[in-house]
Amino acid sequence: MKLFTYFRSTSSYRVRLALAYKQIPYNSNYVNLRTGEQNLEYKKINPFGLVPALATESGLISQSLAIVEYIEKMHPTPPLFFKDPFQQSQAMAIALAISCDIHPLNNLKVLNYLTNILKISDAEKTNWYHHWIHEGFQPIEQILQQTSGDFCIDDNISVADICLIPQVYNAHRFKVDMSTYPIITKINQKVLSLEWAKEASPEEQSDASF
Repeated sequence: MKLFTYFRSTSSYRVRLALAYKQIPYNSNYVNLRTGEQNLEYKKINPFGLVPALATESGLISQSLAIVEYIEKMHPTPPLFFKDPFQQSQAMAIALAISCDIHPLNNLKVLNYLTNILKISDAEKTNWYHHWIHEGFQPIEQILQQTSGDFCIDDNISVADICLIPQVYNAHRFKVDMSTYPIITKINQKVLSLEWAKEASPEEQSDASF
């Protein structure tokens, strides 16, 4: 398998975490979002012009959660999805809150539009980013009071965790005050202490440049 990825892409980070957790080998093909590479030849591969995308023997899969679902079905052990329908719904609710509500408003495409087209200042862009992180993290923190153990849902790694950790990474990168999210912080620290999670971190990617 070949993963089209970028070291700072939170959605790519989700897929890297899933692959690392299941110890699935893959080749990385780096798409430099900073230089606009996603809008050039890469669009012939993935018409959305987004990362991640996973090239498989059957064809290309785009969108991070679709890729994670494919990985789970092809390699069900260790699981990222719960057999219990209610627990799986809890995990997906958190995963979707992050991937559908928080991330799209703060991804690179939106941030570039805010600065390049709407001409907002860097301070206004930062305020925008912080606002939508807090809008999402506040209810997630409340939900985790009921669902979490070591991880988002009890003591089992799930799709919720692999969506949460990249979003926390970006929150730290944009200097969001995380002091009111003790459970999110605890889960993030727990996951990042695991060896397989370190493999997927932005700092460990060959295209990392800070």
